[in-house]
Amino acid sequence: MLPADEQLMAAYAEGDMQAFELLYHRHRERILGYLFNRLRDRDEAEEVFQTVFAKLHAARDRYREDIPFLPWIFTIARNALIDHLRRNQSVSRHLTFTDDAGVDVADPRTQRLSIGDALAELSSLSPGQRQVLELRFDQDLSFEDIALQLQTSSGNARQLVSRAVRRLRKILSGKEM
Repeated sequence: MLPADEQLMAAYAEGDMQAFELLYHRHRERILGYLFNRLRDRDEAEEVFQTVFAKLHAARDRYREDIPFLPWIFTIARNALIDHLRRNQSVSRHLTFTDDAGVDVADPRTQRLSIGDALAELSSLSPGQRQVLELRFDQDLSFEDIALQLQTSSGNARQLVSRAVRRLRKILSGKEM
């Protein structure tokens, strides 16, 4: 039986390069696909991908085995993606946020804040709100899967996502500044 990602990351933090290689090969395509899906440019996706693993390497000593690895690495990937988009001033080409109803929250025709300003304002979301939005929209998890990740009920997971989406809408519409 293969070791869990969390065990591999803990081993890597202690210097086990084989653990790192296994993590890298296990998640390379998924993370690269996530980045390519948002950037629509292979070179940019690979550039951000390299940044993700550089950040993973830099943060390896701070990783705790009680933190699920996959959401942790995707948080690093999302943050690296946002940093890349900010640096390249190409946010409006790449990012869209949608809720379950298919409303385009970041539609430039309806928003009052620029995308760059909106991204800066996202820091006002709580870590829990950012996590549920990532699980639901970045990782495309069902409410049941989110509930398992957060060790809560499916109904509560649905409510957490709904609250986070409402908060995100307020931020993007400029009502909370």
